[in-house]
Amino acid sequence: MSSPPMSSTQKTVPVLAARGLAKTHGRTQALRGASVELHPGEILAVTGASGSGKSTLLHCLAGIVHPDEGSVVYAEQRLDQLPEQRLSELRRTEFGVVFQFGQLIPELTALDNVALPLLLAGASRKDSHERAGEWLERFGVRGQGELRPGEMSGGQAQRVSLARALVTGPKVVFADEPTGALDSLASEGVMTALVHTARESGTAVLLITHDAQVAAYADREVHLRDGVVVSAEDAWTLEGAL
Repeated sequence: MSSPPMSSTQKTVPVLAARGLAKTHGRTQALRGASVELHPGEILAVTGASGSGKSTLLHCLAGIVHPDEGSVVYAEQRLDQLPEQRLSELRRTEFGVVFQFGQLIPELTALDNVALPLLLAGASRKDSHERAGEWLERFGVRGQGELRPGEMSGGQAQRVSLARALVTGPKVVFADEPTGALDSLASEGVMTALVHTARESGTAVLLITHDAQVAAYADREVHLRDGVVVSAEDAWTLEGAL
């Protein structure tokens, strides 16, 4: 199930690096100095209990929200200092985001959902649909191309979401509990498809999960505890001592 380890040469320069992230929502401090690195082609699992700040960490790393403190660096750019227009452009072209419930547009077919990022980037409708069809085929849902989200199973819809996240050829995919709404069989299919495609394209994946079986697909795992990132080994040592 787990992926083969990456070579040391792949781990030299991070594609994404966060240092000392702090973020407060109302009276709740979600992050308290979290730091993490993601390397090219790496699949990194971030685990932790519900409410530990995993989704907040992903949102900061993807430029969806700005941290109150700390830095996020991607391709020598401080994401935490970029204007929203530039961040939106990055999320359309170099980042892919997958959420637990997919967040597909219900009025659009699977094919149109996957083609949408390409259309927004200025590609023609013909080219966008051709590439979208190719990605649906990679994820084994080409036959569902004309279905709308409400007509698909949860596993099919999540495969469509993955195809949409990868269709632009992003450098980084952020997957927030991508199997959280699926049964074990559908989860296995989705994770196998994600890992295989990421390996094929050399895409780095930041995977947020609370499921140890899902985390086992990653090259490396870190744990978020009380808003701070610790190694998975440290996390098990701390929890075993409680």
